[in-house]
Amino acid sequence: MDWTEKYRPSTLAEVRGNNKARDSLKEWADTWDDHREAVILHGTPGVGKTSAAHALANDMDWPTIELNASDTRTKDVINQVAGEAAKSGTLTAGEAGRRLVIMDEADNIHGNSDRGGARAIGSLVKEAGQPMILIANEFYEMSNSLRNNCQDIEFSAVQKRSIVPVLRDICRKESIEYTDAAIEDIAEQNSGDLRGAIKDMQATAEGRDRIEADDYVSGERDTSSGIFEYLDVVLKEGDAEEALKKSYDVDETPDDLINWIEDNMPKDYQGAELARAYRSLSDADRWLGRVRATQNYSFWRYAGDAMTAGVAAARDGEKGGWTRYGPPSYWSKLGRSKGTRNTRDHIAQQIATIDGVSMRTARREIMPFLATMTHHCKNRELTVSMAATYELETDHVSFITGSGESTNKVQSIVEDAEQLREDAAVEHSGGAFEGAVANGADDGDESDDESADTEDDGGQATLGGDASEATDDEPEETPDSDTADDDDQQSGLSDFM
Repeated sequence: MDWTEKYRPSTLAEVRGNNKARDSLKEWADTWDDHREAVILHGTPGVGKTSAAHALANDMDWPTIELNASDTRTKDVINQVAGEAAKSGTLTAGEAGRRLVIMDEADNIHGNSDRGGARAIGSLVKEAGQPMILIANEFYEMSNSLRNNCQDIEFSAVQKRSIVPVLRDICRKESIEYTDAAIEDIAEQNSGDLRGAIKDMQATAEGRDRIEADDYVSGERDTSSGIFEYLDVVLKEGDAEEALKKSYDVDETPDDLINWIEDNMPKDYQGAELARAYRSLSDADRWLGRVRATQNYSFWRYAGDAMTAGVAAARDGEKGGWTRYGPPSYWSKLGRSKGTRNTRDHIAQQIATIDGVSMRTARREIMPFLATMTHHCKNRELTVSMAATYELETDHVSFITGSGESTNKVQSIVEDAEQLREDAAVEHSGGAFEGAVANGADDGDESDDESADTEDDGGQATLGGDASEATDDEPEETPDSDTADDDDQQSGLSDFM
């Protein structure tokens, strides 16, 4: 039996490592009659969100109705199952009293592909007459309206110090002797992921009555750590069918998986086989484009076929040896530090909120575009407008433009952006960004009529037009000598492309 299920907490008091979140969840339940709002539990996988929801149900003596959003997520199913449970309680044999609706993977609902499922959930949380918990890994992948109509509680990574006692307790219950070094090692390697630590403990203890540090093995679990093994399959060892089937076990979206394969493929493929593989990736990319254009996620399957089976079939036989695979190049800078990732995510959150898009769209599509247009702040007016629109601080402007955060140039841009926000007091005027682009384009020398004509001809395309023309109109500033941008410094564009 899976130990993560066998030793799942039965009460909130047994939930480890998230005391503040646990207490907030209990308060939400105790006061539900007063606010009658749904709650979103969000955080990285393996931190105890689902366990906490079920433990709360036990503590409150609430029967549960579960709905996994990735399995049954159409409008009809959501309305029939979760809707009836939340509104009237006709399920659960008509029992009186409260019942708890739990929807796991609530961030895994994508518009048209769910045939009205996303809208049904939005309506449900507003109308539900019973407590409802939505569980999500990516809080900002959920729609703004859904987030705004729910309370939210964040579950943080479970630290090593909280994992160690859990592992020791399981060993005692399973009559397994252990060394402190073994427990410490498993907890260290899984810091942040309690579920992963328990799975590794079970894998290590398999067939043993005592475990030591040298016995530790990493169990199979739902993380992206298997991507390197998968690259061996698709690029070296597996046939088309095996490459396709193995891809189902890799925790990467098709958008990310194609980048993993594309960046590492030239390390193993050459000549004609490389050309054939690129043709398959091109086919996959076209299917992904259709997904982005139509929001029809059923096209993912065709993209997956092309980038896995197609690439494997392009190979001339099996390949041996060891290859040093690496993450996609546009991840290189983003992955260097937690602080950098936090900066990226903050900017993406600002863009997602203001533009009404998902965090993924903000990171993968909008931010690279902004980085190109504002590279090293050479188009100053545009950079000021961007900072004003998205309320960016100096570190955010530096991240996108690739300029030094401490330069007077970046600091003055942020100051001007603050002034621009104060001056642009008229609401719903199209945003400071659009207006400033037009102003920057005519450089103050054109007549108002000509400016209007330019805006009409380009419209929103002014933002995505010829960046070199806008740059020529803006004199290039000389960076401060002590903090000058050098040619080797990566701009925001290189972070994403």
